[in-house]
Amino acid sequence: MKVLVLGSGVIGVTTAYYLSQAGHEVEVVDRRDGPALETSFANAGEVSPGYSSPWAGPGVPVKAIKWLTMRYGPLVVRPAFDPHMWSWLFRMLRNCTSARYAVNKARMVPIAEYSRDTLRALRADTGIRYDERAQGTLQLFRTQKQLDGIGGDVEVLKRFGVPFEVLDPAGCIAAEPALANVRGKFVGGLRLPGDETGDCQMFTERLAALAAGRGVTFRFGTTIQRIATAGGAVDHVATSAGALKADAYVVALGSYSPFLLRPIGISIPVYPVKGYSITVPVIEEAGAPASTVMDETYKVAITRLGNRIRAGGTAEISGFDLRLHESRKATLLHSVGDLFPRGGRLDDVKFWCGLRPMTPDGPPVIGPTPVRGLYLNTGHGTLGWTMSCGSGRVIADIVSGATPEVDARPLAMTRYA
Repeated sequence: MKVLVLGSGVIGVTTAYYLSQAGHEVEVVDRRDGPALETSFANAGEVSPGYSSPWAGPGVPVKAIKWLTMRYGPLVVRPAFDPHMWSWLFRMLRNCTSARYAVNKARMVPIAEYSRDTLRALRADTGIRYDERAQGTLQLFRTQKQLDGIGGDVEVLKRFGVPFEVLDPAGCIAAEPALANVRGKFVGGLRLPGDETGDCQMFTERLAALAAGRGVTFRFGTTIQRIATAGGAVDHVATSAGALKADAYVVALGSYSPFLLRPIGISIPVYPVKGYSITVPVIEEAGAPASTVMDETYKVAITRLGNRIRAGGTAEISGFDLRLHESRKATLLHSVGDLFPRGGRLDDVKFWCGLRPMTPDGPPVIGPTPVRGLYLNTGHGTLGWTMSCGSGRVIADIVSGATPEVDARPLAMTRYA
């Protein structure tokens, strides 16, 4: 059958690829001039299933107050008269309990682990390359209190059989030798050796080319205006290029997904949380990260991508504002310069921001909707790159009427009913 995929970020392109692999005729529509030009463009580069955790957790409200007052704090809230912002914040706070955190993390880890395995299979099948490395993620703790607080995460990792190592400073340096230069700035770490890194934009562009080679049509520069329904089903999608018809439709528009869904009576609590990144060239191999180091204090992920260092972080709740604030650059530069002072040329920086499509509980929204023929693959937050291949494969199975290899029922929109 013919399937129309709305959105050409990493989620939309992986969806299109796996739908094509399942034998469908696929068309992808996006308002930009190519794939991965928004949130997938310059993210932190982590493929980190072991680090897949909800932002809403016990103690977060108290931590948030501290973060808001820190000079290089990881959280910024720019209040606006936006009922969706306040509703999302309220729902997120309701999820900041130990019980809900455990449930939500348990929903996230399986799809993330499955996605990592699916990515590996794709790489073996196609030979796709994207400055990838498979050397794990190191969550670095600057204080003993941070290290002592990892018990809940460790229990979930054990439950799902995710390999991990709790490291002392010497173990951290063994995993990331450049940290020997700043030995006194951390007390230990949690290493997830199964995690990977890679350039999300490079991957998405190259996968789009592979998908086009399989017959997928990409309609770029086309504004998606609305979804038209009739008799409880999708009739067509109205665009700047006219009405587009298909047998099934997948919404993979990230933070913009609710704009299309609300007019047809579908409400999902996806809201943008802006993230920033910097990219700097490596100047000293021995002083640069080998893979990804997550600076727990500032919530900054520092990743090696080929001959570049990418640092991503900050949670800025400011609606759809895409302005670049210099104070956010300062946070990222501070984290990189503090941990890898000899690694990158910090006066040669590319500064970027993107809108992460966050749900208040953490897991993405994947599955069918009450409107026949309409499916969702959105709301992945900071984990779109991590969960992309698994999410694309799962939604392709659901659209095809097949049973996914991982249980996707906990990710459906019905959990908000």
